Amino acid sequence: MSAQALEGFLARIYADAGARAKFRANPRAEAQRAGLNEAEYAAMARMDWTELELAARSFAKKRAGKQKSWWKRVREWMRRKSA
Repeated sequence: MSAQALEGFLARIYADAGARAKFRANPRAEAQRAGLNEAEYAAMARMDWTELELAARSFAKKRAGKQKSWWKRVREWMRRKSA
């Protein structure tokens, strides 16, 4: 697997609770489905799940904050347009 593909898999694990749950339930099958080789699977299987969940929550909060700020900017623009 390429570094880019591995990073994409990791991004899905961090961003998608469903993907994270599937991987946690059956890491080998999900790793194979994603095309990870044995060394990559072994590294993923040694992950600290508590740290992974903490990081996933942190990323979710950051994404939510960016969405809010985007909507805030849109509302401000609409207010200026209507004034």
